[in-house]
Amino acid sequence: MTHLEEKTERLAQQQLDAYNQQNIDEFLGAYCDDVTVMTFPGDEVIYRGKEKMRKRYSQLFKNNPNQHAELISRIVKGNIVIDYEYVTGRANGHPINAIAMYEIKEDKIQKVWFIK
Repeated sequence: MTHLEEKTERLAQQQLDAYNQQNIDEFLGAYCDDVTVMTFPGDEVIYRGKEKMRKRYSQLFKNNPNQHAELISRIVKGNIVIDYEYVTGRANGHPINAIAMYEIKEDKIQKVWFIK
């Protein structure tokens, strides 16, 4: 694994750990101020900006206090991370499989794709 890939993986792990601890400030610390969150395929923008992310995830944490994302697998290539997660503890009682792809630039997550 290259130095870049080690840094990339560390950032992905930081945000996952903070997500599971529901620590919004630590979670947001992994992202750049103008982060773009999209769907894949298609690059449809879900939202842009850390403040919108703060509102969405603060509400998510409040509504799902027992939510936990278990990392099933991770692929790291250059400045890209793809995480496959099994998410449990959701308020609706239904676990989900989630796939997220992160692009890291300048030591922050710049773009996120959620695979449909």
